[in-house]
Amino acid sequence: MTTLEATNEYEALEQLHALGCTDGLPVVIPTADRVERMVLATGLDPDMSLGTMGPNQGDCTVEKLAAAAVMAGCLPDHAPVVVAAARAVIDPRFDLTEMQATTHAIAPLIIVNGPARDWCGLHGGFGALGPGYRANASIGRALRLAMINVGGGRSGTSDMALLGHPGKFTMCLGEDEDNSPFVPMHQMLGHDPNDSVVTVVGVDAPQSVICVTDADDPTTPDRMLGSLATALSSVTTNNAALRHGQAAVALNPDHAAVFAEAGHDLVSVRDAIVERAQVSGAALAQSAGVMGKIDPDRSYDCFERPEDLLVFVAGGGGLYSVVFPSWCAGPHRNRAVTVPIEVGQACEIPAFVNLRSEHL
Repeated sequence: MTTLEATNEYEALEQLHALGCTDGLPVVIPTADRVERMVLATGLDPDMSLGTMGPNQGDCTVEKLAAAAVMAGCLPDHAPVVVAAARAVIDPRFDLTEMQATTHAIAPLIIVNGPARDWCGLHGGFGALGPGYRANASIGRALRLAMINVGGGRSGTSDMALLGHPGKFTMCLGEDEDNSPFVPMHQMLGHDPNDSVVTVVGVDAPQSVICVTDADDPTTPDRMLGSLATALSSVTTNNAALRHGQAAVALNPDHAAVFAEAGHDLVSVRDAIVERAQVSGAALAQSAGVMGKIDPDRSYDCFERPEDLLVFVAGGGGLYSVVFPSWCAGPHRNRAVTVPIEVGQACEIPAFVNLRSEHL
């Protein structure tokens, strides 16, 4: 890993900005001691390669990823989650090279399940994707900084998103398992309740979906399903225009409770949304975003199979749940990838007193 030198941390920060190594915001200077401490928190060898990150196919070593985590403001407790998130986007199914280079505004959404949410301090309630939560902000930002400095995804040169969206800085949260009436998403995906896992999927910016509930109206759950499906099947989304990619839905706890009272679980909610997420050929024919021949007399499914939609519980209770449409392109059609968080190999982290700011 390249070593830089500076007389003080102010000069070091300006060097990093000038070299294009930041996301535009100030970063914690990745001194040798700070990076070493973060590497120790992973329990892995610093030279161990986790794989390559596109589009530049940079070798993502543990040390390089640790430097990104330091720069992002991560605590050592966050390191195993950052490693799992990096493994997820490096998985070929994630289509990282194509995702980094596309003109579409897409960014990794990191969803954490299991005990890791607690020992990392990950938030899943009110404002989970907004400011104020260190673990959420730092873990997501660490992955982005690695995508910049290891993968080479720099805006306007290799990251060709025409406008981008703020989730390209950071987009990470924990599922709000404590306030969910359902089994958590990772159990739905086949993991044990006590497993800690990271699921990463490339998505658009979150879109609020208003759902007014009425306890006296038995049609409320069905209408809510229709609203969520409609948001994902708008002809302006790639899920309708290109179809057969993946997407995500974050149900707020109040909406989740309505579904639970109606006898739903996460699987049945997911399946019902996917079944309803259709777009008419007539609507597609009027859209400027459709490629290829369209039959105006038929309807088109926006998803190929129910497993293409991730559904989890997060956010504050109230009127709004959120959908995350996606890109639906790349060789694997923008697959979500789930990776276990490995914590057993981590060792005790020594307290470093002398942080050498002259070595970057």
